[in-house]
Amino acid sequence: MRLPSGRHLDLIDPDPSAWEHQDLSIRLSRTYRWGGESCWPLPLSVAQHSLLVLELRRQAGPRRLGAADELLELLHDAEEGFLGFDCISPLKAALGAPFQEVANRLMSAIMRRYRLPEWSADDYRLHKAADRKAAASEAVHCVGWSRREVAEVLGIDAAVSDHDPLAQRYGETPWSPWNAETAARRFHDELMRLCASLNIA
Repeated sequence: MRLPSGRHLDLIDPDPSAWEHQDLSIRLSRTYRWGGESCWPLPLSVAQHSLLVLELRRQAGPRRLGAADELLELLHDAEEGFLGFDCISPLKAALGAPFQEVANRLMSAIMRRYRLPEWSADDYRLHKAADRKAAASEAVHCVGWSRREVAEVLGIDAAVSDHDPLAQRYGETPWSPWNAETAARRFHDELMRLCASLNIA
């Protein structure tokens, strides 16, 4: 794959040093959640979703996250930027092991590049709670599913939040998807801040 920087990434045998941070930020800003469906003029990017999950996790407690934990949250879906799409769960199950193996190799390369820790059982539980809350809220506010459909059709067992923490942080209309340039810039700024804290080049 040719990346925005002009560098190349082998999707089957990914080299952790093959991409620049900006490549990942741009790719995630151009990769869309919910199959690209949106009740807004723009679809929701994985970059914006990743920042939302990070913000929800920060607010959930019970302790303040360290830089490594925040980076793990920010990059929890990072392989999707290189895959080029956020595979919805039913399709992911149908694609099976070969697809999952490619995704796992990409995520392994990302974990090595950014020196990400493995999830502890407690942290993973808290992460999944934030991720499900983000998904339930996106489904209603960004895509147009009803609250009943979130539980009965999508099977997401999380409360829908009416409060958008990213709107408060960035001064945006609540739940409005950002354009790709804005999503890439905000994701990249957060990524660079965390990498600097951890001395990751």
